[in-house]
Formats: sequence, structure tokens, C-alpha cells
Amino acid sequence: MHKFKLLHALLVLIAVTGIACADNTPPALQPQQIHSATLKDVVKKLSTRHYRDQKIDDHLSQLFLDKYLDSLDVAHMYFLQSDIASFERYRNQFDDDFKAGNLDSGFAIYRVLKQRMESRLSAIIKSLNDPKKAYEFNTQETVEVEREKAPWPKTQQEADLIWDQRIRLSILNLKLAGKTPEKSVETLKRRYEIQLKRMQQQSSEDVFETYVNSLTLLYDPHTNYFSPRASENFDISMRLSVEGIGAELRSDDENTKVVRLVPGGPAARQGQLKPGDKIVGIAQGKDGEVSDVIGWRLDEVVDLIRGKKNTQVKLEVQGSDSQKKQIVITRDTVKLEDQAAQKGIFEVKDGDTTRKVGVIYLPTFYIDMKAAREGNPNYKSTTRDVSRLIGELQKENVSGIIVDLRNNGGGSLQEATQLTGLFIDPGLVVQIREANGQVHRDNRSYGEALYTGPLVVLINRLSASASEIFAGAIQDYQRGLIVGTQSFGKGTVQSLTELPEGELKLTESKFYRVSGDSTQHRGVLPDITMPNLIDHDDVGESTYDSALPWDQIRPASHEQYFDFSKVIPTAQEKHQKRAANNPDYVLLEDQIKLAADAKLKKQISLNEKIREQEKTDMETKSMILDNKRRKARGEAEYKTLADYRVAQKAEEDKAEKMQDQLEPKIDPKKDAVLTETGGVLVDFANLLKEQAKKQVANF
Repeated sequence: MHKFKLLHALLVLIAVTGIACADNTPPALQPQQIHSATLKDVVKKLSTRHYRDQKIDDHLSQLFLDKYLDSLDVAHMYFLQSDIASFERYRNQFDDDFKAGNLDSGFAIYRVLKQRMESRLSAIIKSLNDPKKAYEFNTQETVEVEREKAPWPKTQQEADLIWDQRIRLSILNLKLAGKTPEKSVETLKRRYEIQLKRMQQQSSEDVFETYVNSLTLLYDPHTNYFSPRASENFDISMRLSVEGIGAELRSDDENTKVVRLVPGGPAARQGQLKPGDKIVGIAQGKDGEVSDVIGWRLDEVVDLIRGKKNTQVKLEVQGSDSQKKQIVITRDTVKLEDQAAQKGIFEVKDGDTTRKVGVIYLPTFYIDMKAAREGNPNYKSTTRDVSRLIGELQKENVSGIIVDLRNNGGGSLQEATQLTGLFIDPGLVVQIREANGQVHRDNRSYGEALYTGPLVVLINRLSASASEIFAGAIQDYQRGLIVGTQSFGKGTVQSLTELPEGELKLTESKFYRVSGDSTQHRGVLPDITMPNLIDHDDVGESTYDSALPWDQIRPASHEQYFDFSKVIPTAQEKHQKRAANNPDYVLLEDQIKLAADAKLKKQISLNEKIREQEKTDMETKSMILDNKRRKARGEAEYKTLADYRVAQKAEEDKAEKMQDQLEPKIDPKKDAVLTETGGVLVDFANLLKEQAKKQVANF
């Protein structure tokens, strides 16, 4: 019996229960009979059930070879061009291999990689063990930051030079992070010893998983093969009662990158870990020794992060500015109540008047299915909680409501539909198109709207899936303004099905708005744009090479509550004038520009003095921007860089101490975007009143 699980979450939640790895040396890397049967079943399901109608032919075979080689050697540093040329004989063969369940070619390529890696890593370790080897950092050489698109080295000598620079860069990075030269070399040697041991322990299951996922990723980024171990990890990740730091991670070259923080989770409460950060080291406990995890597999990094509730894990992370810092997070259970909707009220100046603005912060679309099935009349759900909060805000006579969906990665489709129904009268909320072209229009609002006042929906790049369904419906009905940044763009639905070995997560349908626009790839575009520190080039559906495209289907009949065509330009003009005089808002814009400028750098110097000066320059620029804000607010400016560093360290220590205290999530004083959105809401409410008066006068 196949089991299917409809998935509406954005990504896998990295939770926390350890799973042991075997230490025994695996047999020779040869495909197993069960792998052949599994491959044929995967091919059958991709061909008959995947949303993307893609033939398994020579063209797909050609794409597969490139994808497979890139997945095996991401930085193009192990294979030589002669290896790549020798693999060309397989280029038009894989489609036939897939259908026949033949894995010989894929395993043959992997064995070449294994040979290259073992030879290279052994040579590196031998060199690092040489006490006479000197590492100088007074050169004018630079190293390419990213090699994903670089050509494979032509000769062994060219590869040797690339690796020599990579080793010196790694040692320099460790020195700049505070390690002694001796400790830096020792750390690096241990890193490559672990990588060598891992390669020597690779099993046929590991090869098969890489091989099959190189195929599934040609269909879309959310279609994945899970080996038995990976399947167990996935099941763990889907249970919200797990313990951990509450972060979603993915592999990025040799690094582990933070994709999203789970609202209400330990990392989000601690406040220092950010989406886009790379985890380069992990220690158990605040005072534990940091283990270098560059080059580790994602599941192995996760195993180190996992642990018992109330224990601490120390992460060494590298931000988008290439600066490193250490973050201590106390592991905890990610609880449903920590992700529940919350309300807040803050005041906004409107000329000589002060207006009250209500905000509902919604970190996820949740429902306690167990309590609901058991008939508990008080079961928790998004719609029930928000309905109550709306009533409480209305009693406070707020001028309007902001629904804050920033960082909301989705959740229950049912709740997204019902929540929309609190703001619109009966009507369609979302269309779902199957792979066969059939369109379902079952997700509807059936009752009268609970709240009919001014509404703004606040989104960012991490608002995804169910968040995009809600925001898209509100925008299509012109029921409220959408403010923020372009959303994530995940507009697909997956199901999980069993295979002869492991499981397959398969994309079978797509979401479409009532306007007929897909939420896939493009996401929801805001009516009024706000700044956000999350880089769209690092996070979002459009960052995946094989993401399904944006498209349209026939729009569904729907009414529009207001005419925003004349309202939005005026609201935009007022927003820009007000934001220019908000020091916190201006600082955020300046910080985004500084981060963007830093990212333009494609080469890293191997000169220690230059690197130290670059770090000082970056800190100085940050201090200047902060002083600009402090001056505008009438606060004392930092006189020296030393003063600024002390203040930054104090903020980090404060965040560490406060992580176990659930501070209010809604604090406009610390949130320039929320403060400005309040101003937009008040302007919007006034403009709607003026529009209504004109309509009455014309009538």
C-alpha cells in the first residue's frame, strides 16, 4: 500500500534527534539489485505523475550528465578536463539506462571521483603534516570566491595550483578568526582527514542517492529521492514537537547555508543567526571546542546540531559580508504555541492626530489536527486565533490592521483558505491545477467577511506557499494593500510515495491565484516595496535552476472591493517622503547597499594585511552608517571603532542572555519596516475614505 502525504511546508525543518553512522568499511561501490528496481520505479513516477511533462530522451540524458558531474564536484576541483572528456561517451546513454534500471555508468563516474578525491586529500594531509612546509601571506595573489561555473583544471599541475591557493586561503581565514598558525594547520588537517575518511566509507546507497537526485532535480527542486536514512530524517523534520534550534538548512558548495529560521524556535528567539549565513563550525556547549564542518554532508552537520532540550550548541557562522562570529543557542522544543498568532497595537502620527494601528503577526499557518479530530471545541488553529484577535483589535478602535506574514513559510492550505475568508465575502481563494490539466476550484470562502476595514498584508522573501495564497487572494480582490518585498515563489504541491527502497517526494500540481497568475517562481509582488536584508539572489524559488516557470491559466470570476489604481501612487509618494526622514529605515537601506557592494567582490586576497584592512574597513563603514542614524535620533555617536566593537559585543551578549525569554514578537521600536507599514496603512485608510466620499458625491 502506497502512502501519500500532502505537503504544504516550504522546506525541511532541521530538527534534532541523532541517528548513528556506521564506522565499518563498506563493500566495493557497485549498484545493488534493489537500486535497479527503485530507479525504474522513480522513472515511471516521474514520467506519469510529475507536473513537468518531460520526456526521458537523449536531451534529458545530456542535461543529466552535466547535473550529475556538478553535484559530485561542485567547485570543479577534483575532476580534470580529461576525466570530463572521457565521460562524454555516456552523454546520450543515461535515458536508456534509467528505463532499464542500469546504474553501471553512474557508478563508474563516481568511482573516478572517489579515486581523484582520495588521491587529492591524501596529498593535502601529507603536505599539512610536513613541519618544514611554510605558509606565507604577503603575496598579491587572489582566489576566486566561487568556482561553480569555472572550468575544470586542464592538467594535474593546474589542479595543484588551485588546491595550493585553496589551502592557503583556508589557513589565512582560520588565522583571521583568531587561531594560531599551528592551530590553523591542525584544524585544516583534521577537516581533510574527516573528508578522506568519509569518502572511504561511502556506500553504494550514498552513490545511488546522489545519482537519483541528479535526475529528480532536472524536474524541479522539490522533487527528491529519500534513502531510508534520509526518509527517517524527513519524517523527523515534519513533526513540530521535535527539539533543536529551529532552522532550515541546505548544502551550498562545501558549506551549510541557513535558508530560514522557524518562527518561535530557539534560533529565531536568540536573534543572531540570519538566513544566508553559512555554518562553518559547531561545538557542543558554550565552552566546547569548535569542530570545523566545511565540506561535511548536510545530514552530518545536522547530527551535530541536534541534541537534548536545554543543552547548548555553539555555531561558528560566516555572514554575507564574509565576517565570522560565534553564536550560542540553547536547544529547545519548537512548540505549537510559540508559533501561534499574536497581536499588537502601536500609534502612528497622522498630521495633528494620533492613530491606533493593529498588527497580527502570523509565523505559520497551523492547525492542531489531533485536537480537531478528537472534537476538542477549543482546538488551536490560525483562523480561530486570528478571528479572536481581530475582535480584540476592533474593541481598541484601531484605524486598520496589518497582517504580518514576514518569514511565514506556509503550512495548512485549509487554514490559508479559511483565513482569507475572514477578510472577503464568499468567493474562490486559490485554484489548483493537476499535471493532467484539470483545475480544482474547491478552496473557497463561504461566509461573510469578519473584518471589512483597511487592511495591509506585510510580506518578505521568506513568505511562501500558504502565505502567497493568502496575499495573492487579498491582492486580486483588491481587498488590501500588499507591502514588503517579492515573496519566495513556491507555488507547487508535493506528495510523498513509497518506492522499493526509500521514498519519492514528487511535485504533482501547482497553485494559481483567482486572477489566473501562478504563485510559482514569481511569487507575489508587493504594491509598495520595503527594504529587506535577505538577498533575493540567495533565497527564493528563482534561485533554483530547475524551478517550474511562472505561467497563467484562465482567471476565475471574482469581484474587486476597491479601486487601487489611483490609491497606490499617492500612498507610494507619501511613503517615500516619510521613509526618507526615518533614521532606522534609512539605516536599513544603507545596510542593504553595503551588503550588496560586499557581495560584488569575486576575488579574495591571500595577503594577510590586506584582509585585515578589509575587515577594518567593513566595520568602519558599518559604524559610520550607525552613527548617521544615531545623530539623526539625537543619540551619542561612537567616537572610535573600539567603542563600536564593544557596543556590538554587548548586543551579542544581550541576545544570548535573552534567548530563553520569549520577548514580544511585535515591537515597532525595533522594526523600521513595521513602523513605516503603519504609516502606509494610515495613509491607505485616509485615501479609501476620500475615494468613498467622491463615489457618494458622484452618485
